[in-house]
Amino acid sequence: MSQQKALIVMTLLIAWFWAPVANSEEWRPADVQSGTLLLKMQAGIVTATRTNTDVTMNISGLDARVSVRQAFLNECTEWVEGIYVFPLPDKAAVDRMRLHIGERYIEGEIREKEQARKDYERARDEGRKASLVEQQRPNLFTTAVANIAPGERVVVEIEYLEDLRYDDGTFGIRFPMTLTPRYIPGSPLPDRKGSGWSPDTTRVSDASLITPPHVTTSRDHRISLRASIDAGMPLEVVASRYHPVDVAEDKNRYTVSLANDEVPMDHDFELLWRPVPSAVPRAMLFRETIADQPHYLLMVVPPDAAKDVPPSMPRELLFVVDTSGSMHGVSIAQAKKALGRALDGLRANDRFNIIEFNSTTRALYHQSVAADAVNIAHARKFVHGLEANGGTEMRPALRLALDSASAESHLRQIVFITDGSVGYEDELYDMIESRLGNARLFTVGIGSAPNSWFMRKAAELGRGTFVVISALHEVGEKMDRLFDKLGHPQVTNIGVSWPGGTVVEAYPQVVPDLYLGEPVTVRAKAAAPFPPGSAFRVTGDSTAGAWTHELPLESGEDNPGIGALWARAKIAALHDEERRGADSALTRSAVIETAIAHHLVSKYTSLVAVDKTPVRPAGDPLAREQVPNLLPYGQSMNAIFGFPATATNAAVLQRRGLVLLFAALLLLGAGVLRRSASRARLA
Repeated sequence: MSQQKALIVMTLLIAWFWAPVANSEEWRPADVQSGTLLLKMQAGIVTATRTNTDVTMNISGLDARVSVRQAFLNECTEWVEGIYVFPLPDKAAVDRMRLHIGERYIEGEIREKEQARKDYERARDEGRKASLVEQQRPNLFTTAVANIAPGERVVVEIEYLEDLRYDDGTFGIRFPMTLTPRYIPGSPLPDRKGSGWSPDTTRVSDASLITPPHVTTSRDHRISLRASIDAGMPLEVVASRYHPVDVAEDKNRYTVSLANDEVPMDHDFELLWRPVPSAVPRAMLFRETIADQPHYLLMVVPPDAAKDVPPSMPRELLFVVDTSGSMHGVSIAQAKKALGRALDGLRANDRFNIIEFNSTTRALYHQSVAADAVNIAHARKFVHGLEANGGTEMRPALRLALDSASAESHLRQIVFITDGSVGYEDELYDMIESRLGNARLFTVGIGSAPNSWFMRKAAELGRGTFVVISALHEVGEKMDRLFDKLGHPQVTNIGVSWPGGTVVEAYPQVVPDLYLGEPVTVRAKAAAPFPPGSAFRVTGDSTAGAWTHELPLESGEDNPGIGALWARAKIAALHDEERRGADSALTRSAVIETAIAHHLVSKYTSLVAVDKTPVRPAGDPLAREQVPNLLPYGQSMNAIFGFPATATNAAVLQRRGLVLLFAALLLLGAGVLRRSASRARLA
């Protein structure tokens, strides 16, 4: 009888401890196994709405207008609200949103963020169709869609402008398909802003807004993509790095489409094109006039430097490599191969060290050592043994690299290899700016969906450059190009000047050093038109001596959208000022004024579309859904969300504790049974 009582007590204890987990608002991304929206019901979590995405790119000059159409289909029997967190390029100027309902559509309006959310929530609660687009990070946005009827399909169309990347004669554009789960440190806060898998924390106060669930496989996370390139010149190459494409050409206009009608959204899409050598531009200028104020986007390519010119001084190279859980699988293989290639690039008079980090930081040597055969061989063994596990604690590793003692005779260059999957980017930016000194920071983005905003911004603040490596086969090519850049700073002390007599706002305000193959890119707004014959001038110090280039402002081509790209650059500069301690009220006001004037989504403004007519019957409940992202190609759910791993949070740890408790109770029960059986035998 005592045995039965013991088992009953254990059963009740297990049920008591486990019941809160089954009905909890907190749930693990690893629990999701299909590509569906998730519906948080009273009875638990069920699948509901499915999504698909169509992307159209129209590329002309130095920018692209991109349309992203996302379809939401409610397959359940209840009215629902869909919440979807999705990535966009970090320089995207989001300026348009449409809500399609059958044959009708509602155009989104730009409003202050708080007002837009109030308008959306009021419409949602009143049973009207509504959609809201908010920015959580410069490369991370949220779409909310209210009152999707049972069996109904709703389409949200988002448009943005983006300026193109140019490097060594090649133009490129990258479209992010998904996002790498971010590491969220800090203690949980009592309230939640969003419905993501992580609570808000003391170090990432909006964590619940940037942690959507992920799934490993899905029949629904598919994308169709089509791009049109109006090159205005013959192209030598048009190619996609990671997806097979079909290319058609007609009089220097190129149409690109995915060779497969739809592909999984687990790997960023990158399109590259190169003009034939005789047509490679050395300077390009585009303009748009808004309210009698000319806006400019211009690019100037400095003359090529000789690659065989050695650096003016020996280098101290510090390689900082991310070995956290989010780097598991293909990413850590890419990182190890990249480190091997970097060791190949060391010269006899260089010094080096390797610092790895996950939940802890570990350096190969106490300080940098000579790049001789013995030390390099030891380093290769160290690299071979690296494994991906744990959280993404970047701060101690960056601090060690930035603060370690250095010989004045060596030029310090820090090569930071990571997927950038963190939610506390501003902390790291502050550290880079305050501790950089005379060093240069170069970032290597690893993985199929790296945090591009962090990689680009960190390199910009570090006066270096960045590269993205998303496939193992391109490690050699891209690391070789990076080392060419490290060894050949091309133009320094760059200055930009405009004709006198007219006030000009130009960004970046300080042009960073340029490296081999990189252009000077400037976005500017003039308070009034310039006099005829005016010219823009850029100067700098090159390896061949003083360098100057002039570009007549009248030569610019008209191009709609240049004003929005300038506004996006200004908003980014204002946020940098705010992070550095400028008056937050003043910067907020300036951001709102700029964003509303150019109809842009920003940290303080959102796009909202609201139907006028209620559609959900009064009294019918509205369930809320969280849309998962497809896990980036090559990553492991267990490695990221297992223990210890990137993005581990208190809720997950609580569940593990319950599992352990469950196991302990089972063992206890087994012990009771064994003791009872032993007593029976003795009797």
